Amino acid sequence: MGGNHTQPKFILLGITDTPWAQAPLFGLFLLIYVVTLAGNIGLMVLVWVAPSLHTPMYFFLTHLSLADVCYSTVISPKMLTDLLFGNKTISWAGCVTQFHLFALFATAECHLLAAMAYDRHVAICHPLSYVTAVSPRACWHLVAWSYLMASLSALIYTACTFGGSFCGPRRVDHFFCDAGPVLRLSCSDTRGREVAIFALAAANGLGTAVVILLSYSRILHAVLAVCSASSRARAFHTCTSHLVSVSVFYGSLFFMYLQPASRHGSQDKVASVFYTVVSPVLNPFIYSLRNKEVKAALGKCRRRILNLCRQQRDAARGVRESQNGLGQKGS
Repeated sequence: MGGNHTQPKFILLGITDTPWAQAPLFGLFLLIYVVTLAGNIGLMVLVWVAPSLHTPMYFFLTHLSLADVCYSTVISPKMLTDLLFGNKTISWAGCVTQFHLFALFATAECHLLAAMAYDRHVAICHPLSYVTAVSPRACWHLVAWSYLMASLSALIYTACTFGGSFCGPRRVDHFFCDAGPVLRLSCSDTRGREVAIFALAAANGLGTAVVILLSYSRILHAVLAVCSASSRARAFHTCTSHLVSVSVFYGSLFFMYLQPASRHGSQDKVASVFYTVVSPVLNPFIYSLRNKEVKAALGKCRRRILNLCRQQRDAARGVRESQNGLGQKGS
């Protein structure tokens, strides 16, 4: 890192260098980011205020939404600023921080998705032991493990990515500081660091993906044994929704990180858009908003808010009427 003091900034080349595409992309990604924040934060608030949603599945969903909000916020505001103003420079510390936080929350999401698959597996395949196997203590342990593994992995990812020396123009061919584009700017040998990143990405990505696939395979086996056609259809619908989101997230991650950095190209930007922009905005809809329990909780909250507004309006009307009555008596 000897050259860090002479050239303390990177230049992000962005999604595209076509001028006429900047404004449409800014509008599209701004809309997606706003919906991402509204959907995920709204889900967290709903789970917090609705007692019917105080279950392990929605406990994991709140942390999944938190991870989506965090790593989307790490990427989207800088990307939107670059599209709007064209100032695509980022400081060395900003680049390191952006990549580290992104790696932390993206890795945490992998482990949270595996924890959610385990929760559904126990609920469907072992319902009698569900209360003890997925107790509040066990849920907190799974979430703590997710963040612990993510924190350790992010430290290693960051050290491997920024641990070498850099020289020449630091033009990162990406819309955020990611491992592959940054490693291509290194003057020192990156083969050892590429192997370390590849091995750790495989351990996190493939390890959690195996847990998810095994859980869903057991779920499907248990569902096929159910005699009721309606129960099978409902369970298949739930599994399909989960697997769609998992496929989008893991497919793009595997494409990006389970190959050497030297083989990456311009198609990486498209894959990155899927797991940094598309997946966070889809998760609230796929995992919760199509769920009957969430719809019922939303309906209760809406009626509660309407009743509260009606009571406040009636109270304000009563105050005005009493004030008018006192004014007429005084006259």
